[in-house]
Amino acid sequence: MQVTTAFSQDVWTRRYHEAGPDAMRLICFPHAGGSASFYFPVSRALAPRVEVLAVQYPGRQERRREPAVNSIHELADQIAAALPYEDWRPTAFFGHSMGATLAFEVADRLERDRGLSPVHVFASGRRAPSRVRVENLHQQGDDAIVAELRRHSATDDRLLDDQELLRMILPALRSDYHAIETYRARPGARLRCPLTVLVGTADPLVTPDEAEAWRTHTTGPTDVRYFPGGHFYLTERMQEVLAVMTEVLTAVPR
Repeated sequence: MQVTTAFSQDVWTRRYHEAGPDAMRLICFPHAGGSASFYFPVSRALAPRVEVLAVQYPGRQERRREPAVNSIHELADQIAAALPYEDWRPTAFFGHSMGATLAFEVADRLERDRGLSPVHVFASGRRAPSRVRVENLHQQGDDAIVAELRRHSATDDRLLDDQELLRMILPALRSDYHAIETYRARPGARLRCPLTVLVGTADPLVTPDEAEAWRTHTTGPTDVRYFPGGHFYLTERMQEVLAVMTEVLTAVPR
């Protein structure tokens, strides 16, 4: 598998498949503890019609020696600063769980600081930015974090049973939980672009009310769609999610 990169200093994204020079761009933001490779199937399915760039956060995979960033706002600042403005084209964002919050925050920075707006933002498996729950998993022991991963089927059990691998991923994972659990949105933050909110019907981390509250975070239209499954519904419903994404992106004016 050939991997190329597209952001400044060749660190921030991974491009797994080539696309045409006029292809729409889709930037994908991983979940807490996740990495760019989570979106390899999305890239494979959408290329070459869509250029998929998957964000690689510090502290994981080939960036594992870099310190993880434990603030959503700081991480969003760094990602927004690294976007390829010299090669700007119609661009959509997709984020799952923590990635949905980051997609929102990066889009907000583009609109406020650059006068640019994504053509669409897909927010998957995450409550609206203004909806806050009291959570403190990042302050608990390693066993609690591992139990949370098992509960949501977020990570292969074989990896969780490997103590050496666990020691490698837990620092970044704890940092991600700190970032998302301490996150507070800028009061009144609203985008201008359309939103599609994707939620598992049995997701304990997002109620229907919390999903619907995304409507208050854009002046554009919002579509909320539900899929059978829990927090990681999209791993089992990937074809259905891809169908929604293709439907939406095909309808975007060029």
